[in-house]
Amino acid sequence: MIVVGVDGSAPSHAAVAWAADDAYRTGTPLRIVHAVDSSPYQIGDYPSAVPLDALLAGGQKILREAEALARERRPTVEVTTEDVEGSPALVLREQAEGADEIVVGSRGLGGFTGALLGSVSMGVAGHARCPVVVVRGGDREVYGEVVAGVDDSPECEPALEYAFRQAKLRGGSLRAVHSWRLPVHAFAPEIAYDMDEVRTAQQQVVRDRVARFSEEYPQVKVVEDVQCAHPVNALTDASERADLLVVGSHGRGAMGSALLGSVSRAVLHRAHCPVAVVRR
Repeated sequence: MIVVGVDGSAPSHAAVAWAADDAYRTGTPLRIVHAVDSSPYQIGDYPSAVPLDALLAGGQKILREAEALARERRPTVEVTTEDVEGSPALVLREQAEGADEIVVGSRGLGGFTGALLGSVSMGVAGHARCPVVVVRGGDREVYGEVVAGVDDSPECEPALEYAFRQAKLRGGSLRAVHSWRLPVHAFAPEIAYDMDEVRTAQQQVVRDRVARFSEEYPQVKVVEDVQCAHPVNALTDASERADLLVVGSHGRGAMGSALLGSVSRAVLHRAHCPVAVVRR
C-alpha cells in the first residue's frame, strides 16, 4: 500500500498525483491520510477556541478533494481516506508501518510539511522504514530517467534496487551517479598519485554495485555517471533532467534530520525533481 499525506496545499496535491501514478504502476492500493493536530491551538495562556469538530470538518474537505484528484487521475486505483488525530510526523511514521511507500509534499500549510522542506518531512524520511518520496509542486516535463546516488556503502543497495524497480515500471533508463573527491594527497606535490588509477577505481565502484541489479532488471538501460565533484552538486545537477532522484540514508544520529545524513538532507532541499529516500 502507498500512503500519501495531505494538508490541502499545492505540493500535497502534487504528492497525491505522484502517489496515484505510482499506485497505478505498482498495482497497489492508495491510502490518503490527513492529520488533525489541535496542539498548535492550545499553546500559551489563552489557547484558541477552535473546536475539534471544525478541524475534523476541514480535514474531511481536504480528504474529499485529494480523493477526487486521485480518482480522476487514475480511476482504476483503489483509494481509501483516513482522518487521524495527532501530530503529523507521528501519524505518518505510524502509517509507515506496513506501507510500501510514504509520499509527502515538499512544502505544506503547517500540516505535513513546512518551510522549504520542513522538520516533519525530514523526520519522516529519517525514521520511516519504508521509502519516503518528497514531491515538489508544479508540473514537470517527463524525461524517462531515474537517477540514483551510488557509493560503496551498504546503505546504497536498497536505494539502488528501488531505483531499478522504478525505472523498470516507468520503462525508462537509470543514471547511476557516483561522485568522488580528490584525495588529500593529490594536493601535495611531493606525493605521487596516479589520477588515472583513482578514476578507474571509482568507475569500478559503480560497475560492482550496478552489476547485481542489471542481471535482475536486464530491460533497464544503465548510464554510469562518474564525476569528480561534491555528491550534492552531482545529484542536484542530474535531477534537472530526471523524473525521480533516489538516495540512501547514511545518518546515524538520534534526531530525524541527523538520520537522513548530510547528503540526503541537502539533496531534499535542492533537487529539481521528486526525491525518494530509501533507508537500509
